[in-house]
Amino acid sequence: MGSTLYPVIWKDDRVVLIDQTRIPEAFETVEVTSSDAMATAIKTMIVRGAPAIGVAAAFGLCLGGSEIQTTDRAGFLSELAVIAEKLRQTRPTAVNLFWAIDRMMTTVTATEGDGLALRSVLLTTAQKISDDDVATCRAIGDHGVSALPASPAKIRLLTHCNAGALATAGYGTALGVVRSAWRDGRLERVYADETRPRLQGAKLTAWECVQENIPVTVITDNMAAHCMKLGMIDAVVVGADRIAANGDAANKIGTYSVALVAKAHNIPFFVAAPLSTIDFSLKDGSLIPIEERDPTEIYSVGNARLVTEGAEFYNPAFDVTPAHLIAGIITEFGVFAPDRIEAELAHRQ
Repeated sequence: MGSTLYPVIWKDDRVVLIDQTRIPEAFETVEVTSSDAMATAIKTMIVRGAPAIGVAAAFGLCLGGSEIQTTDRAGFLSELAVIAEKLRQTRPTAVNLFWAIDRMMTTVTATEGDGLALRSVLLTTAQKISDDDVATCRAIGDHGVSALPASPAKIRLLTHCNAGALATAGYGTALGVVRSAWRDGRLERVYADETRPRLQGAKLTAWECVQENIPVTVITDNMAAHCMKLGMIDAVVVGADRIAANGDAANKIGTYSVALVAKAHNIPFFVAAPLSTIDFSLKDGSLIPIEERDPTEIYSVGNARLVTEGAEFYNPAFDVTPAHLIAGIITEFGVFAPDRIEAELAHRQ
């Protein structure tokens, strides 16, 4: 069993994105034909989720390469670097964005040939990044199942935000664990936090589960502690947008609160993420840049204003969960205690 959702696909000379701003009202795709349009799609969250953003940025560089007129090697690389920097500016927290762009630029710079040859290498590299991510997510899912509590036989998982197929190249990280657990008969139900203010849990996670007949119950963010107190949750699995070398993990705002209440109720809290999400250059989570988004996300839903004019707003998109609250970090190479990821994984990156 596995998701057939692929939110970022290269088709002919363009990129086809699933428009995640339209789900669940409608399932629509957007064709992206330029690097500027890809930057806009990333910034406006048509495509979202750290791994998916990385794949989208890689294909954005392919589009950028096709826009460069010169075939002179030096000129081509110079113009490509400008496009890469524009893509880097779209979302500051998701490290996969920078990882994918750096991998693309390193590969193309090390390749001999003129602009035509370099364009071909860009596309080959981007496609490999995409294919590798799907395989990585399946490995994360399988390792995650082995880390889940042995009892009860069928467990109930809570997740926050969306870390599913829509947030990756396919299958998902946290929802990859959910999918693998469902496949193996270990899953009774998923509880999905709605995830204010963008409602990724209510809109995207629930939608993905319904597509595959995985039992899902949506709860508001402030219900998590209540559900844990009532014994409704056996474990928590979330994704991450950046993990520091010490295991501190940045994920969608509200994740830290979930980790605190899980700790208070002795419920294991896991972070599922690929190696590319770990930023070994940052010693701890205090150094992770936190994106702040438009306050309209807080005070309005659609065309309806929820808050009186004159109030002020604070809208950080992410928070950082300290490593001591995390039972394990689930990667494609296995499950590791947060304080072991640098020793076990840094040499693999």
